[in-house]
Order: sequence, then structure tokens, then C-alpha cells
Amino acid sequence: MPPSLITAPERPGRTVEPPPGRPVRPRRRGLSLTGWAYAAPTALFVLIFFVVPIVIVARMSVSDWGLFTGNRSLNAPANFTAVADNRLFWPAVGFTVKYTVVTTAILIGLSLALALIVQESSRWNGFLRTSFLVPSALGLASASLLFYAIYSPQSSPFGFLGVSFLGTPNAALWSTVALIVWRFAGFYMLLLLVGLQGISGDVYEAARLDGAGRRQTFRYVTLPLLRPSLALCTILCLTGSMLAFDQFYLLTKGGPDNSTITVVQLIYNMAFFGGNNLGRAAALSIILLAALLVVNVLQFRGLRDREV
Repeated sequence: MPPSLITAPERPGRTVEPPPGRPVRPRRRGLSLTGWAYAAPTALFVLIFFVVPIVIVARMSVSDWGLFTGNRSLNAPANFTAVADNRLFWPAVGFTVKYTVVTTAILIGLSLALALIVQESSRWNGFLRTSFLVPSALGLASASLLFYAIYSPQSSPFGFLGVSFLGTPNAALWSTVALIVWRFAGFYMLLLLVGLQGISGDVYEAARLDGAGRRQTFRYVTLPLLRPSLALCTILCLTGSMLAFDQFYLLTKGGPDNSTITVVQLIYNMAFFGGNNLGRAAALSIILLAALLVVNVLQFRGLRDREV
């Protein structure tokens, strides 16, 4: 047999190049197209329902855009200065910040306590988890109407106490916080419980062998390993609190004397309730969006720095 027809045996693990002249199958291009095909519906959804509305709101924020007159002309930055000069702007910002801090602190602390309670195996765990989680199945508007009936002097089962749950600024704030804690504590408990169950038992065993007590184990083992779940809950709670609208609109309507008006309520009032000015409402929406971005970026940066 001629030497040119003798081929060397293939070695294990050795890549055999195709003969020259044969086209190489574009597998990477095919995989890339498949990935884009899977991502296209989500990308289209985000484009239509997120990117396009933000562009429209940004355009409104620099325009003289009335609710009934439409876009008349550009007027930047008149809308932003008018928002800052609004007599309810700074009270709404201050109340939103206060409500956000109070709600986040109580919700995260209580949810973590509930998650620690139901983490241990016991005969009552199923009942407790279900009881804590049931309020989360109720819509926020429905829960607000339920608590409105509880707080109303005409229908409240606590009417004999003579307590005005919504009659003063502090009472209205704490009554609304009680509603939010009741509604969302079980949801955040579930998120934290998943994080707790993801911590290996070997870590706790090593801590016990090193002589760590329950308090030291919680501080130096549980909390550091639970940081991603806590960060997620904090981001969700902060974002939801800064965008609060339903509960205050249904319970207090911003009262008494505009003491419980939030930034989102002010946006609604500027756009539809008396103001009828979409341009100013859009300007305040852009300000709120920028604040949300700053808060979330700071949280992500703080989490990353601690992990490093």
C-alpha cells in the first residue's frame, strides 16, 4: 500500500481537524440564534411595557403637557422647578422616607424572627407557616379595604375602645404600617426561610465544636450567610415602600390634612386629581425613578463590598 494512503491512528483526546475544503458547521452561530429566539419574547415585553413608557414619561417631563390639552410645547426645566415649589412636595418626600424606614425595619426584623421560629422541625411548623403566609395571598387593595372596615368607627370591632385609628397623623401612619406588616410579613418570611434552609448544617456543627453559643452563631454564622436573602428582602421592601399608593389612597386619602400623602399620591394628584398636568406628574415620576436607582445602586454596592 502506498505510504500516502496510510493514516495514523487517532490518539485519545486529540482533536481531528476536518479535511480541507469541507465547510465547518456554524454551531456557535446556531446556538446564538437559539438563545436570541428564547430571549426575544421577554426582550419585546420589556421594550413595550418598560422602555417605551419611560421614554414617553421623559418626553412629558420636559413638555407643557396637559391632561386634556395634550403636548403644547417644550418647557424644560419648568416642570421640575414647579414640582420643587409645590407646597406638598417636601412633606410628601419626608413622609415617604419616614414610612419607608419604619416599614422596612419592622418588616425585615419581624420576618427574620418568624423565619427562625418556623425553621426548626416541630409538629406545629406546617400550621404556623400556613398561618403566616395566608395574608400574602390577599391583594393589597383587598387587604386595605378589610383594614378600612376594621378601622372605621361604624364597623370596627374595636369601636367600644373609642380609638381613632386614622384620625391623627401618627395613628394613620402606624395603622397603615400594621396593615403592610400583616400583609407582607409572611412573604418575606418565606424568602428568608429559603435562605436559612440553604445554610449547610456542617457550618453550625463546626461553630458548636468551636464553642460558639446561640447568640454568637446567629451573629457570626447565620447573618453573614443570610446576607443575600436579607439584601433581596430589603430591596423589595424599600422599593415597595417608596412606591406606596394603594394603602394610603384607600385608608387615608392622604389625610388627615395631607399628613400621610406619599410621593406617588402626589404624582396621581398632579396628573388626575385637580392638577390635570401630566408634564409635572412626569417630572416627579422621573425624580422618583432616579431616587429608586440611587437607593438600589447603593445597596448593591454595599453588598458587593461586604462580600469582597
